[in-house]
Amino acid sequence: MQPVRVLARLLLPVACPCGELDVPWCARCAALLAGPPVRAEHGAPRLDRLDGVPPVPVWALTPYTGPVRDLVVHWKDRGRADLDRLLAPALQRAAARLGPALSPALSFALPSALRGAPVAVVPVPSTGAARRARGRDPVAVLARAVAHGLRDAGLPARVVPALARRGSARDQVGLGARARGRNLTGTVRMTRRGMRALEQRSVCVLVDDVLTTGATLAAAERTLERHGHDVIGATVLAATPPPARVERVKVGALSGPAENLANT
Repeated sequence: MQPVRVLARLLLPVACPCGELDVPWCARCAALLAGPPVRAEHGAPRLDRLDGVPPVPVWALTPYTGPVRDLVVHWKDRGRADLDRLLAPALQRAAARLGPALSPALSFALPSALRGAPVAVVPVPSTGAARRARGRDPVAVLARAVAHGLRDAGLPARVVPALARRGSARDQVGLGARARGRNLTGTVRMTRRGMRALEQRSVCVLVDDVLTTGATLAAAERTLERHGHDVIGATVLAATPPPARVERVKVGALSGPAENLANT
């Protein structure tokens, strides 16, 4: 290894979050973000509106497990803003592939007089404390990528930072499903900038980094709907896999040993 490279590694070590040295991200981790986006709302219980309306469609690039989790944590909370150059293009490509899926919803949601208006790509807001700790808003990077991707697919789109957090809601990391819902109750509001930008009925696509319980997306959706806007979908980098559901069988009905119980 050349002496200059050795010195550079000592002073400015470079490694993929998975641990592979000498690269900001490795080919294996990049490949996890290369597939088509898939629907993920079925694994997010807090997206269920409980009013008969289906949950908002959510597309995710990959499960939030293993190396992907390491990528996102380093990107958001460990100063790895250089990973923008991996994550943003991946989400831009995914958004471009979503164009055909979103076009029918656009035609249905808007009256004919408003058709052709740009889609409002709305980043889900972080808490003020999280933004200050990170020194930036990572989800805004993703929102710009989604808007570029939708435009690549022929759909007019623009980023509208229409939402903000109010009050003292804590960061969602580490909270369970019920706690996330309580934490967000009444804390997502429209910004003045959002009200000006979305003066008339608009079609919105939400953007977030990770789908966990769906509480954050649900709060954002309700806020936009209260102001007369339609949320036709959401896109995220990754989605937490739903917990395995264990088939419950009465003990008296067991015909074999307990290990025959299978996850469904």
